[in-house]
Amino acid sequence: MVSQSKIAVMQPYIFPYIGYFQLIKTTDVFVFYNDVNFIVRGWINRNRILNNNNAYFFTIGCKKISQNKRICDTELYFKRKQKIKLLNTIYHNYSRAPFFEPVYNIFKETINSSVSYIDELAISSVKNICQFLSIKTVFKSSKNLYGNDDLKGPERLIDICLKEKKLEYINLIGAKNIYKKEYFIQRGIKLKFLKSNLCSYSQFKSPFVPMLSIIDVLMFNGSEKTNMLLSKYELI
Repeated sequence: MVSQSKIAVMQPYIFPYIGYFQLIKTTDVFVFYNDVNFIVRGWINRNRILNNNNAYFFTIGCKKISQNKRICDTELYFKRKQKIKLLNTIYHNYSRAPFFEPVYNIFKETINSSVSYIDELAISSVKNICQFLSIKTVFKSSKNLYGNDDLKGPERLIDICLKEKKLEYINLIGAKNIYKKEYFIQRGIKLKFLKSNLCSYSQFKSPFVPMLSIIDVLMFNGSEKTNMLLSKYELI
């Protein structure tokens, strides 16, 4: 029997922005698309935090990054010295935030985890945040699961939906110009896009800097208010 429940498929990002978690929370199954090619200068191994009231990129070191290499085949090059430097950066910029301690502990636990590949670390970052926020979505990874490596683009996404027996596929609004609803509906899949309707929140009484990592959202809002923010979206 085919289910009317929702599915999303996304590359694993390191501590992604809140819209990524809105996508997770609105779906029943979330597939980490970790066996597609790495996106250089994307969000897989880097994200933005607040630094002196400005957006600042932090980056997780990887070996031989290439757009011709799969995400799941991209090894970490993230030594103890680099981890300490990143943790110190988070501490320096957020130690006065109202929800610093529990969020910092999640970040520290994730960064210090014993994994070898960037997809493992990114997936861990997402799952740890979801656990903190009590999000119950089922997670899967595309690597070695669907046997459809020969398919590309929307055909592969449609195949994943059909194999998961899900008839409603949700993507972020940025994909609206890439995937067409008509193409999916011809295959029996309803395609919708998630548009965030987020308002600003206090960041040390400074001008608001939007679209930062979920770490920033949690530092200033905690789990309860962040869960309220997660509901501020529309499906179009």
